[in-house]
Amino acid sequence: MCETLNSNERSLSRTLGRVLMAGGLILACVSASPSFSQPSSGKEQYDTTVAYLEQFYPLWFTYNQSHGTPNRMVGPDRISPLYQTVVAINVDTLYASAFLDLTAQPVVLTVPSTQVTYSVLVLDSYGNIVDTPVSTTAPGVYEFVGPGYTGAPVAGVTPVTPKLNHMIVIFRADKYSSTNQEQIRQAEQFRKSLLMQTLSNWQTNPTGGAATILPELHYAAPFKTAADAMIAKQPVKFLQELQKAVAAPNTPPLSTDQQALSDAFNRLFAQGGDMSQFAAGAQAAHTAILQNYLTHTDKNNWIDFANIGTWAADRSGALDRSSITEYIQYGNNFQAAAYYQAFNDVTGASLNGSAPGGYVLKFAKPDIPQAKRFWSLTAYTPQSIELIRNDARQYHIASYSPGLKYNPDGSVSIYMAKKRPMGVPVANWLPVAAGSFNVMLRVYGPEGIVAKGDYVPPGIVKR
Repeated sequence: MCETLNSNERSLSRTLGRVLMAGGLILACVSASPSFSQPSSGKEQYDTTVAYLEQFYPLWFTYNQSHGTPNRMVGPDRISPLYQTVVAINVDTLYASAFLDLTAQPVVLTVPSTQVTYSVLVLDSYGNIVDTPVSTTAPGVYEFVGPGYTGAPVAGVTPVTPKLNHMIVIFRADKYSSTNQEQIRQAEQFRKSLLMQTLSNWQTNPTGGAATILPELHYAAPFKTAADAMIAKQPVKFLQELQKAVAAPNTPPLSTDQQALSDAFNRLFAQGGDMSQFAAGAQAAHTAILQNYLTHTDKNNWIDFANIGTWAADRSGALDRSSITEYIQYGNNFQAAAYYQAFNDVTGASLNGSAPGGYVLKFAKPDIPQAKRFWSLTAYTPQSIELIRNDARQYHIASYSPGLKYNPDGSVSIYMAKKRPMGVPVANWLPVAAGSFNVMLRVYGPEGIVAKGDYVPPGIVKR
């Protein structure tokens, strides 16, 4: 597959590969703060490290993921278990995304007319949602303008002034309509017709900058598992890389509290000596990030956060934000999509594909999620939170799934098992692998009690 890539694609692929061995390159670039003669206490090192990693953890991901060509709309040609770049990828939509860099000049985004339902997500490097006037219902031309730009507005173009030079823009185009009609070809045409280029290039050729669809190999770098492994085995190296990310140009300006925390950590870290308290602090913070997510459960053991993208500006908000980075990362806010993830069945036992008979998730008719767009259930691997390989190549079940069978009372049952249970329609079977797994229920365009935040999915039952 690599042999079919052009020179630019090979360069990007090499960049992704280097992320997995980033230690040497990034360590060499970390600038040390001036050392101080007074040694710090182990408790100060530990506490400061815990707060530092909890606060800035998302930046390690977005800094490493952003290496490549900025201001270029790209997307994977397909989604399969090979995809590893972003956790909990969905197979309901076609993606096109870009890392914006407005430092030198504005960037122009052209959104074509389409009948396809799509969403637009604009985030800063932490995953905070950036409000923009980009429409999800009408075509338009938008000029993203950084805070330092002094040029005149472009006539006939909608200005976007987010007060940031670096952002992530993500389009998701639905493969099926809200009436369950397949529209993959139209969705593909829409994302290929998205245009993004710098202002100077747009002024030369307004029809340039079409989205590029790349081989899925470009998205095979497993950032989550790389981060998990480094914190477990080389926590000091991870902290050095995180320092580089915090100081990077794509990090939003630090608040007074963030700057004080960063300065304190840099001062302590530069003293060197016994690094064991830094290592212990990093591992403790990572454990807190995981536990904050995994214990955020409802009565049926589903995990959900209603504050995605709009976290409080305090330490608890930072911890939630880091937890979402670990398990969802580029999540929509609650108004656009609701996410519910389960690692355990209704009794609290871990989901395990080796269980005889598997599991069933039965939505009684009143419990079927109300959605303007769709609901879907996707199975994921235990640590990487990526699609589970299976011979059927079926990775999800959705409200639009062709052939999905409802029970006579209007309920619908989804069966999770390594092999399709006897008598279960193919469309109602979600394949899983032997061993631990987890599932995510998505509701795009929440309505009714889902939109109100009162929805609790039914529990998963072992058969």
